[in-house]
Amino acid sequence: MTATPDARPRGTRLPRLARRRQLLGAAQEVFVAQGYHAAAMDEIAERAGVSKPVLYQHFPGKLELYLALLDEHAEGLVKTVRDALESTTDNKLRVQAAMAAFYDFVAGEGEAYRLVFESDLRNVAPVRARVERANQQCAEMVAQVIQEDTNAPSDEAYLLGMGLVGMAEVSARYWLGQHRAIPKETAEKIIARLAWRGISGFPRTS
Repeated sequence: MTATPDARPRGTRLPRLARRRQLLGAAQEVFVAQGYHAAAMDEIAERAGVSKPVLYQHFPGKLELYLALLDEHAEGLVKTVRDALESTTDNKLRVQAAMAAFYDFVAGEGEAYRLVFESDLRNVAPVRARVERANQQCAEMVAQVIQEDTNAPSDEAYLLGMGLVGMAEVSARYWLGQHRAIPKETAEKIIARLAWRGISGFPRTS
């Protein structure tokens, strides 16, 4: 196979974790650019500068490689939202931080958000389960804050949490799809203002 222009030269033997990181980086570039179905293990190996047997030593198949990437970035999204919610006890600032977390995620290097939000494998059970789990975890964290402050029933708090998460995700992806026509900080503030005007209408009990 002819090397792609971005293929990395084959180098010295790397420790296992470093090699895994290298392979995941190459796989992300290929999956993001081509989607799962069009991506080939040959190209991923070439991009990483390794032989296919080396790639298969770390990942038994293309799906396992994709799931490893998806796990990493879905967990990264959840951590980003958790850190945002824990960054302050001021609820208005919490809303702003949570909205910003999604904009940070979609604007991150490598377009990793496409693996989580725009996967062409969303109907494949293990992929769907991971994406749903990430969304649920984000919604649950938001719902917990709402419930603690308002004593809202858990089902209602979770619905509000899922609504806020959905608002953040959809608006952030739309903003990026419009080639960042609005400055990122401005877009975050607009959506945070909309979210806060809605959620602040629920009376606090604590």
